[in-house]
Amino acid sequence: MNGDLFAQAAEEIGLKLTSEQIQQFQQFEDALYKANEVMNLTRVPKEDCWQRHFLDSLLFQDLIPRHAFVLDIGTGPGFPSWPLACARPDIKITTIDSNGKMIGFLQQNELPNLTNIQDRAENWKVNERFDFVTGRALAPLSTQLELSARPCKIKGQIVPMRSESDRDLVQSVDLEPLGLEYVETIERPMPGTDITRLFPVYKKVAKTKHGFPRRWAEIKSYPL
Repeated sequence: MNGDLFAQAAEEIGLKLTSEQIQQFQQFEDALYKANEVMNLTRVPKEDCWQRHFLDSLLFQDLIPRHAFVLDIGTGPGFPSWPLACARPDIKITTIDSNGKMIGFLQQNELPNLTNIQDRAENWKVNERFDFVTGRALAPLSTQLELSARPCKIKGQIVPMRSESDRDLVQSVDLEPLGLEYVETIERPMPGTDITRLFPVYKKVAKTKHGFPRRWAEIKSYPL
């Protein structure tokens, strides 16, 4: 997939990107794979970047309210955060990742509406700041929800990026201590592939109980 095909696919999912935005995506791809030669940032081949990184990150962009404050937990080299920030300049995105080389790469490829933080999500002392919380390829679903709940505002939404293998898990997590309520699961096909993304939607309806998220060892040993 090249820039023109990407622009067409983006329009199919509700985004009309400018030539300047397409150029920014091209520059980010170039920077990512140049850095990847020495930093091991991604295993996705360069020829698949526009589809498996960029388009995948944008599949659920219409679920994010205008002018929302968004948190991307475990962003890695910037997915879905960087494509969302580039395509949706109306939103403000904060990323968090414990890996210094990932955050360092993002800091070298800044956008005005993107803020990058190096820390472990379970140690980050932020409460009810974000309207929308997400993350891609981040741990088991129950762990992702536990890490996402406290930073989310009451009446905000948590929408993890998940795969078909999580279909039977989306309603099995104990949401009560997190203050969450399951709303629905939205499915989105990846244009040009047979891949389907699942986006389970959770609403923050009450304060997250004291002590959550727990320490990492406890989260792993006793999943919700």
